[in-house]
Formats: sequence, structure tokens, C-alpha cells
Amino acid sequence: MTISPFDSALLGDLFADREIAELFEDSAQIASMLLFEAALAAAQARAGVIPEASATRIAEVCRDFQPDPASLTAGTASSGVPVPALVKALKAEIGGDDARYVHFGATSQDVFDTGLVLRLRDVISIIRRRIRKLAKSLSTLAETHRNTVMIGRTRSQQAVPTTFGLKAAGWLAPLVRIDRRIEGLSHDLLRLSFGGAAGTLASLGGKAAAVENNLAEELDLETSDMPWHAQRDVLVDFASQLTALTGALGKMGQDLVLLAQSEIAEVQPGKGGGSSTMPHKSNPVQAEMLVTLARFNAGQLGTFAQSQLHDHERSGSSWLLEWLTLPQMIMAAGTALAQAVDMVPALKVNQDRMVANLDLSRGAMLAEAATFALADHVGRDAADKLVKDGLAQSAANQSNLFDELPKLTDVPVDWAAVRNPANYVGQSDAYIDRVLATAKRGLRD
Repeated sequence: MTISPFDSALLGDLFADREIAELFEDSAQIASMLLFEAALAAAQARAGVIPEASATRIAEVCRDFQPDPASLTAGTASSGVPVPALVKALKAEIGGDDARYVHFGATSQDVFDTGLVLRLRDVISIIRRRIRKLAKSLSTLAETHRNTVMIGRTRSQQAVPTTFGLKAAGWLAPLVRIDRRIEGLSHDLLRLSFGGAAGTLASLGGKAAAVENNLAEELDLETSDMPWHAQRDVLVDFASQLTALTGALGKMGQDLVLLAQSEIAEVQPGKGGGSSTMPHKSNPVQAEMLVTLARFNAGQLGTFAQSQLHDHERSGSSWLLEWLTLPQMIMAAGTALAQAVDMVPALKVNQDRMVANLDLSRGAMLAEAATFALADHVGRDAADKLVKDGLAQSAANQSNLFDELPKLTDVPVDWAAVRNPANYVGQSDAYIDRVLATAKRGLRD
């Protein structure tokens, strides 16, 4: 096994998300930093800080410059960040008098953090696009199975009837909320990081505000009220939403793993995985992956949250902790979404098994329905006693509760209607309608 399964050649297709992985490759990280340097030169030229010809030369070289990441390794190890080595290599490539204007007035964290933000903008676009795709599949599932009655289970035990459509709506609803929260935090997250040596931009004197605004325009980012070198709350907020997302998907995965158990067999999630020795097995690999990635991100969030503890105006240790954790959390969220997007449309729903499982309790799962039906005639306490007596008789005779209750009382209850699980799903239809309406309204393209 490699140190990280996310970039393992052996395990990569199981854990990795290639579209998101590309955004965290060394080449992508370098490209985002070069984009910053080119934009900074352009912004400074517009403000009259550096010559326009120098800015043009810097932009030309940044556009085509592709240093070998390995060539920056020694400098990165020495400085604790790749920016100084990159700037040195870039200056050598540019040459002449123009080179002295590279990285003018900026600090390494400006370059690195803004490069991260530029890539996070693409990450958010990918994640929200996939949430929409998954939401459409879950909406279809909820609509198709709004009348598919099944056992509702609480604390792993049979409770009262529900519908598979409502269960699917329950998987959908948190995705809509999480998407809305990610959209909301994007306004604060996708901001320029530009503060110079210690967050004052003193090196640019009276031109600082102009350069800052120009740079934000060049990169299509917002400015902040002040540099956020040591303010990492929004990154923690983003990591929290990634964890909420993988958690919501993990809950769906956990449900599907349990519903796919051989003894229950109400669903077959996605593409089953085979066993090396048992040819009859179809393991719910994709659903299991959702559970695994949810647990992974839940654990990582506690570690990542500690990166918010910066010393004074910058902390190297807290900053490096982000590099160890955030990319993996993003990868886990992307992979979970990709697995879910692939799995849900291929989900097989065994309605016949759902009907058969409804009969396993011999009517006991409708004891609450029987109690309320009787209470209209004899009061709640008497109704409770009648149903408990009926359950005892049912257990003793291995019979259905609703075959025993008419023997215990002659009150005029329509037992045929009460014993039908489809008549005891409450507001399922209304809840499905509300979730689907919210999803349609909240996930418009």
C-alpha cells in the first residue's frame, strides 16, 4: 500500500477522483501560483508600480513556464513552502531587468493561499455540479417509489410502515441544504489572499489599495476587509461542509448496505462486487465506500480544525497542517459524490421483497395503528390493553394480530383497512412533495 490510497496506482480507482485529483497535482499547484504572479504584475502595472513592459514579459513567461516540481524540492524543504524556489526559477527564466519585478511586494502565503482559492473555485464547481446530478437521480427515485410501502425501522427494529420514496427523499433533503451552504460560504471563501510580509501591504505604500483591487479583478476574486493569513475560519467552514456532505452520503450508503443484506434483500445497490471464493456474493462496494469516506472525513475534520490556531500574523505549523488534510478531505468528498452519482441510477429496488418483509411481524408493526383505531371507540387505555392482549395471542398462536383482535372486541373497526400498511404511511406523500419542491427550487441550474 502507498502512503495515501488516494494516489495509489493499485487503489486509485477505488479511492481517487481523477477530475479533482488533477487540481491538486504539483503541476496544477504551480500553475495556480504562476497565475497569481502574472496577475500581480498586471495589477501593479495598472497601478503604476512596475513598468508595463515588465508586466507583459512576466505574463508571457508565466503562461508557458513549466518547471519540473523536482527542481523545486530542495528549496521547498529549506523554506517550508515552494514559493521562494518557484520565484527564483521564474526570475531566472525571465532574465534581465524585468526579473526584479517578479513577486514585487508579495509574500509566499499570498501566492500559495490565492493559488489554493483559485483551485477551490474549480473544486466547488465540480462538487455542486455532481450534487445536482445526484439530486436529480434521487428526485426520480423518490417520485417513482412514493407509493412503494416498506418497513420503517428505528434502532434497527421494525417500527411502522414508511415508503421507499420517503426514504429517498430523506437522502435528498440534506444534499439541498449542504449545496445551499456551500454556495453561501463561497462568497467568503473565494477571496484574494494578499497582505505582504505581515498582512499590512506596507511595501506598496500608497498604491497598496489600487494594486489589491486590480489584482482581485485580474483573478476574478473578491477582496477581504483585511488580509486573512491567520484567519482560517472560512476554510474550516468549508471543511465542515465537506464532512456534512460525505456524512449525508454515508447515511445513504449505510441504509443501502443494511437493506441489501441477504436476509432483507430489499435493494441491490449499484454494481455489486464479487468475492474471491464465494461466487454467489454481490458485495455492496459502492455503498460501503460512502460509509468509509464519511467516517474518514469525520475524523479528518477534527485535525483540520486545529489549523485555525495560528500564532500572531502567521503560523507555519498550522498552515502545513492544512496541506496534509484539506486535499484529502476534498478528494474524499469528490469520490463519494462520484460513487453515489454512479450508484443511484443503477439501484435495483425489490418491491416484492418489501411486501414480503412487511408480513414478517404478523401485523405487529401496525399495533400503533390498531391502538388508535380502537381508541376512537373505547379510549386509549382500554385500546392499549386490547392490543397487548392481541399481540400475546398472536405470539402464542403464531397468527396475525388482526386475526386475533376481532375475537377480543366487537367494536366496529374496519380491520381490513387498518391492517393494510399502505393506509398507515401518514404524511409521506406531503413530505416527498415538499422535499422535491425545495430541491427543484434550490438546485436550479
